[in-house]
Amino acid sequence: MTQHLADRTRPTSEAGAPRPEAAPSAAPRPPEWWRDAVIYQVYPRSFADGNGDGMGDLAGIRARLPYLAQLGVDAVWLSPFYASPQADAGYDVADYRAIDPMFGDLHDADALIRDAHDLGLRIIVDLVPNHSSDRHEWFRRALREGPGSPLRDRYHFRPGRGTDGELPPNDWESIFGGPAWTRLPEPDGEWYLHLFAPEQPDFNWENQAVRDEFRSVLRFWLDMGVDGFRIDVAHGLVKAAGLPDMGHAGQLRMLGTQVLPFFDQDGVHEIYRAWRQILDEYPGHRIGVAEAWTPHESRTALYVRPDELHQAFNFHYLNTPWNAAELRRVIDSSLDSMRPVGAPTTWVLSNHDVVRHRTRLGGGLARARAATLLMLGLPGSAYVYQGEELGLPEVTDLPDEVRQDPAFFRRGSGGDGQEGQDGLRDGCRVPLPWTRDGESFGFGGAAGWLPQPAGWGELSVAAQSGDPDSTLELYRAALAVRREQPALGAGDGVEWLPAGEGVLAFRRVDAEGRAVLVVANTTDAPVALPEACAGARLLLASGPCRADGPLPADTTAWWRE
Repeated sequence: MTQHLADRTRPTSEAGAPRPEAAPSAAPRPPEWWRDAVIYQVYPRSFADGNGDGMGDLAGIRARLPYLAQLGVDAVWLSPFYASPQADAGYDVADYRAIDPMFGDLHDADALIRDAHDLGLRIIVDLVPNHSSDRHEWFRRALREGPGSPLRDRYHFRPGRGTDGELPPNDWESIFGGPAWTRLPEPDGEWYLHLFAPEQPDFNWENQAVRDEFRSVLRFWLDMGVDGFRIDVAHGLVKAAGLPDMGHAGQLRMLGTQVLPFFDQDGVHEIYRAWRQILDEYPGHRIGVAEAWTPHESRTALYVRPDELHQAFNFHYLNTPWNAAELRRVIDSSLDSMRPVGAPTTWVLSNHDVVRHRTRLGGGLARARAATLLMLGLPGSAYVYQGEELGLPEVTDLPDEVRQDPAFFRRGSGGDGQEGQDGLRDGCRVPLPWTRDGESFGFGGAAGWLPQPAGWGELSVAAQSGDPDSTLELYRAALAVRREQPALGAGDGVEWLPAGEGVLAFRRVDAEGRAVLVVANTTDAPVALPEACAGARLLLASGPCRADGPLPADTTAWWRE
């Protein structure tokens, strides 16, 4: 079907399908493109609706690919679009080789990949290997065949504890709240493990059939032309031998750093070494990206050793507040952890599981813009979540009756909203506004699956395009400068410069000795510029800023020495 970007020699298209024009920013990337790539996360339900039914889909994404190319990103990561009952927005997969009809079909996926490649964009797809849907044929057959069936060994079925097996096999808790076990009705009576919703039974990765199946799934999508995989719950596949008790109570955190018997077990690395061999068989540097929550950055680094995956999300950075000392500590720790394994550090501020950083960091839009420019000035790869380039805030006032996050229904609405398992993830998943007006602000022909705030028309792509002061134009400018200045993004270290309290200042130098200075003021008052900025040329600032200072509150700026 689709060939890889690096192998394409001329544009091809389905008969009658429009071929988008290549964007001027789609410059050739180095072979190891992923080391400093900016990757844009698309949440398919909420990006663009191609058929007007109120639900985002692959046709809608395909139509908006030129927008992403013009934004200046290198790759697009698509959250799950597989066949699914949608108990957890597609993270409960019933068929890993099929597209859910709500999003389209395999022809739509093929056309999207082709168009993306013609625009100079790579495509990364989500892979969900920790668990399947309870509607997956394997699980359904395991239920039908009953206790003792070999098919049950593909999941974690266990007898219960207690006199009549009425107690769960151990004390593990679900990330979404409540026990991580569900008991089947009598006469069966066995329990099955689900670290997330009951509709998401965990695979048993000690079973060879599970390993064989996912190697086959990898090849299916690589043959389709995808450029990589974002691996959901990459740290959760292997459980501690014997499934021992946690030994303590207390609700787990979505992006927690607890040491747990079902997360970050050393056995996961054997799996990823096998996957790396498959990725390396294909041309064009296909990549694996680990969503791995670990107790420390040094544990995250294990997932990206030279014979394993290529990137791992840096959740330690995402969880850091807007505080210069804490940011410097996590930046140093992240870079120091990745350097020995030769992997790039990744930086991310928002995604589909956390409160948008404009809201989460406090300080409003100015602080969010400053945080973005700081992130894009760091060495390594950066991730952008759809809508953050528009400065979208978290939608905090969704009515209970429209919410769809399964954790909301398990735990009610009493959480603080700072972590996904509190059931409030819908607030960062509201459909994007594309136009100033219309029933769904250009998202599609009908109101979206979650209601958009009334004022979002002024945050739309149409409203911000061409406005030099808009957040959208800031992102476009930042990504253009990042491409033009090799000192930004590449490399594995920063040179810290003397700066006042609450200020981060560092120098980035490219292979030819050309330097860019990055200065971020995390305080609520203007500060004097570091001496290194004297005589330097101001490249870009997140807000109003003079080349000779002072640097305003909640502002980041880049200078060329």
